[in-house]
Amino acid sequence: MADVKERSVDVASQAVLEKAKLEGLETTWDRFEGMQPQCGFGQLGICCTTCHMGPCRIDPFGEGPDKGICGATADTITARNLLKKIAAGAAAHSDHGRDVANTLLQVAEGKVHDYTIADEKKLRQVAAIYGISAEGKKKEELAKEVALCALSDFGQQEGEIKFASRAPVKRLALWRELGIVPRGIDREIVEAMHR
Repeated sequence: MADVKERSVDVASQAVLEKAKLEGLETTWDRFEGMQPQCGFGQLGICCTTCHMGPCRIDPFGEGPDKGICGATADTITARNLLKKIAAGAAAHSDHGRDVANTLLQVAEGKVHDYTIADEKKLRQVAAIYGISAEGKKKEELAKEVALCALSDFGQQEGEIKFASRAPVKRLALWRELGIVPRGIDREIVEAMHR
């Protein structure tokens, strides 16, 4: 095992790595070191496994194939690979948000008792983002409306998701100029995957 300071500059990560070392636990760094040398095509992002006619491996040095079987260039393959990884990560992280919204809905409906609405002020702030009036509503009623609005952001097909309004003003303006403000959480992931 390499020195923990070579693996991370983060002090907390170094502490965890040191503990793992003492307990004989394997980490991603250990597995990485055990897989050397890595595939050069994969490291460059130019290995394509999109269809079952490959894998296509484009020669970055111009001495072999410059296109895959489908005609994709190294740039196309690299962009596809990156987009697939981004979409997979977005799917995983967005599903955490869906779980939070579903849990909030279940709390509001009295279906779970292990969770409570602990921060009414934050609930009201989130309600305001969705344009929901909190006036005269019990926290459970407000929570249900917020949860349903949050869940609707996942399947929304057109327009802008409400939480985009939380982005910095200049960033949101740029997204609008480029036409890339998310329309719906699942909608954008699906489009990324089909492209």
